[in-house]
Amino acid sequence: MKSIQELEEIRRRTLETINVRKDRSGTRVVVGMATCGIAAGARPVLLTIMDEVKKNSLADVIVAQTGCIGMCRLEPIVEVYRPGEEKVTYVKVNEGKAIRIVNEHIRQGKVVEEYTIGAEDK
Repeated sequence: MKSIQELEEIRRRTLETINVRKDRSGTRVVVGMATCGIAAGARPVLLTIMDEVKKNSLADVIVAQTGCIGMCRLEPIVEVYRPGEEKVTYVKVNEGKAIRIVNEHIRQGKVVEEYTIGAEDK
């Protein structure tokens, strides 16, 4: 069993890591990879985004996966978080849309409105 001191050290390091994540600069792209997302084609979307980020040498972009985002009928879903801006949720993303999202939104800062959840609701 760990001593109280060892557990306290683990807790301290974990809190530091969480704080680093919260204060992280740069863009974060999150792809919904629950069963519904994977069934709808999220895996190729994730790989396309990762390839585009690498191809364009976007060092300040982090691509991550998450579980269910809660809107299965709109999968694959991609969320983009940019510092100082509102989160943008893209729905029914395919590989072509993913390339455009990386090139226009992530690289140029221009939201691709017609792919967003707001456009889908209209």
